[in-house]
Amino acid sequence: MKKIFLITFSLAFLGGIAQIKIKSLVNTSTKVLTGESKLSNEEVVKGLKEALSVGTDKSASLASKLDGFNKNPRLFIPWPEEAKEMKARLLKMGFEKKIEEFETSLNRAAEEAALKAASVFVDAITGMSVQDGFAILNGADTSATHYLRKTTYTPLENNFLPIVKAAIEKVNVTSYWNPLVTAYNKLPLVKKQNPDLDKYVTNKAINGLMVLIADEEIKIRKDPAARVSDILKKVFGGKG
Repeated sequence: MKKIFLITFSLAFLGGIAQIKIKSLVNTSTKVLTGESKLSNEEVVKGLKEALSVGTDKSASLASKLDGFNKNPRLFIPWPEEAKEMKARLLKMGFEKKIEEFETSLNRAAEEAALKAASVFVDAITGMSVQDGFAILNGADTSATHYLRKTTYTPLENNFLPIVKAAIEKVNVTSYWNPLVTAYNKLPLVKKQNPDLDKYVTNKAINGLMVLIADEEIKIRKDPAARVSDILKKVFGGKG
C-alpha cells in the first residue's frame, strides 16, 4: 500500500513540475511575440554601435585639438622604444632640445591625423558583426571598445595609415628626425637606426583614440546625460 501511495505521489509531483515549466515557456513566448520583452539582440547591437560611433566622434574631437596627444600623459607618443639606445646616446651628446622637438612632432602628427579619424572608425564600427550583444552590454564597462579593438584593429590600421602618412608630411616629422639620426649614425660602431615612423605613429594614434573611446563608453553606460539618442537611452537606460 505504501509503495502505491509513493508512486502516485511521485507522478503527481512530477506532473506538477512539468506543468510549471510548460507555463513558464508559454509566458516567455508570449512576451516575445507581444513585444513585452525589453530588448532584442538586434536593438542591443544597434545601441552598442551607436555608443561607439558617439564615442569616436567625441574622441577624435578631443584628440585633434592642439596638445590633444602632446599634453595628455595617457596618449603622449614617446620616442620609439626600438631606438631607445639611440636616444640615450644623443642625450649625452646634448641633443635634448632636438629630441623634445622630434617627440612633439610625432604627437602633432597624431593630432592632425585624428581630424579624419572618425570616418575611419565609423566604417569599422558599422561593419562589426556582434554575435551576442547582450554579453557585451552586460560585460565590463569598456566591453564594446575591447570588441572594436579585437575585431577591427587590422583594417583600422590599414585605413588609418595613409592619413597618418599625410599628417607626418604636413607637420614635417622627418625634418626633426633626420638631424638626429644623421648625428647618431656618424658615431662609430653603432647600429644604424631607421624605425618605421608611419606605422609607429599609426599604432600609437589608434591606441590613444581607443583610450578615449573607452572613456566615452563608460560615460554612456553610467551617465544618462551622455545618452544622446533614443537607441542609447533604450539600450543603456537600465544601466545607469
